[in-house]
Amino acid sequence: MEFEIEHAINILNRTPMVLGDLLRGLPKVWVENNEGENTWSPFDVVGHLIYGEQVNWIPRVKTILEFGMQKPFAPFDRFAQFEASKGKTMPELLEKFEILRQQNIVTLKDMQLDAQDLEKLGNHPEFGGISLAQLLATWVAHDLDHIVQISRTLAKNYRDAVGPWQAYLSVLK
Repeated sequence: MEFEIEHAINILNRTPMVLGDLLRGLPKVWVENNEGENTWSPFDVVGHLIYGEQVNWIPRVKTILEFGMQKPFAPFDRFAQFEASKGKTMPELLEKFEILRQQNIVTLKDMQLDAQDLEKLGNHPEFGGISLAQLLATWVAHDLDHIVQISRTLAKNYRDAVGPWQAYLSVLK
């Protein structure tokens, strides 16, 4: 499937609502549980998404549009949420994510990107040249990846409780 910005915005708009519906009101044990050592809880994932809204997606779009390949993207700390989310609650994180995402969608729409803009290249520190369309497609896939991760982590809370049905539930494997 080819990248279409309208479709990307449609998905990006939905992520805060999906996560809010899935996580708001759940007990702390559900949102702070993870899948084991070196894995993230739903709380950690939402913190990570917030950090991405602040320093990753729109700043990189702006870097591509302003500097192209001349200036590499600023490094992204994939673990910054652990410090940034300390002392916060899941409802606070969900609200912050929703506000930041709404602001970033408005910013993205205001840019009125055209087909030529989407072909422009930026300089990723690891991958080298990446197009603006690839960056935006990755933003969408990143959201969906973390929705899957959160769903899997929540499901695993009942891995043992489902008994023999575990054999039929791929989310528990």
